[in-house]
Amino acid sequence: MRVKRQKRYRKAVRFLKASFGFREPFKVLCDGNFQHSVLHNIRKGSEDFDKLLSQALGGAAKAFTTRCINAELKKLGTSFSDTLNAARKLHLAKCDHEPAKGGSECLESLVESFNPEHFFVATQDGDLRQKLRVVRIFFFLKTSLCVEPPSEFQQQFAKEEESKRESLKCREQRLLSHTSEDEELPKRSKSLMVRDRPTFKRKRAKGPNPLSCKKKKQVPEVRVLSSLR
Repeated sequence: MRVKRQKRYRKAVRFLKASFGFREPFKVLCDGNFQHSVLHNIRKGSEDFDKLLSQALGGAAKAFTTRCINAELKKLGTSFSDTLNAARKLHLAKCDHEPAKGGSECLESLVESFNPEHFFVATQDGDLRQKLRVVRIFFFLKTSLCVEPPSEFQQQFAKEEESKRESLKCREQRLLSHTSEDEELPKRSKSLMVRDRPTFKRKRAKGPNPLSCKKKKQVPEVRVLSSLR
């Protein structure tokens, strides 16, 4: 069953890579309740979030937190001190919230619209999972790390993008065919003109007349003597 689940998750990751431009190392935003579940309920003190997420995704992954999430963990008191210490070791995603917002609100702002930074989100918050339909969600079910399948919104968006690419490809092929025809037309017409044109014998320049090249004969001078008187 575990192998089938991993295959299903990796198929979902391939879908994201092909349709939405996700690339390794994958970036996963982990909220406070997810981090706490990993440390105290699932992994019993393990802090290797990158390894856990990489195994689920089938590729290199980095776990991220934010200043707002860390501030929220700090407010929860000593019972979350271990989680806060672990959170400070994660990669920090930049957020400019002053003063700090709640963890869920901070995550929503980072993946709003079409998730330009290509974040995954790891959360145990059911309400947050319903709001963030444009991203892939991690959550724990009992002791298993689960990845939500592609939402209807994502599937529809991928189909629309694919149809756009296909129409663009067809348009480019038509343009290329027209261009090649335009280039072939002058060549064709030129070859036809050469074939249809009547051939005329050119008059070659003739050499000089050999008779005109003969030297003139010298006529001997005849002296006429005047008669004697």
